[in-house]
Amino acid sequence: MSGNVSAAGSRVPNAGSQSRPRPARWEKSKRLLKHADFQRVYETGGRQFTGNMTVFFLRRALDAAPAEGRRVGLTVGKVLGGAVERNRIKRRMREAVRLSPPCDAPIDVVFNPRKSVLTLSFGELLSEVSRGLKLAEQRARLPEAKSKQPEAK
Repeated sequence: MSGNVSAAGSRVPNAGSQSRPRPARWEKSKRLLKHADFQRVYETGGRQFTGNMTVFFLRRALDAAPAEGRRVGLTVGKVLGGAVERNRIKRRMREAVRLSPPCDAPIDVVFNPRKSVLTLSFGELLSEVSRGLKLAEQRARLPEAKSKQPEAK
């Protein structure tokens, strides 16, 4: 229970809980939710290593999923710490993805952070997540760009 109890026994809410607006939710259409989707990205997609995380990505077929734009998933294994540390990593990563520039390309991206994400400043984390998303978008488009080039003779 949060809040204090007044002398009369009625509950008084915490002063700070009402002054802070709730952040916007991460829409379900922008998330990877199914195990099969994660497996598809791992098995058939590419990967990019950054300093503090691994970014897996896969360009989605236009008929495969109705959602437009990128979908993002996070994997934070038990090797990264207890539930408190893992949840903190996920909260920070979700917020960094939410604040990163939008993308219209139909790609699926999975972030697999390292434990060092816990000690990064949020600015550094935001910049690394944005860079990882940009690299994933560029590399996921690469095969399509190559196939459109005319062959030189």
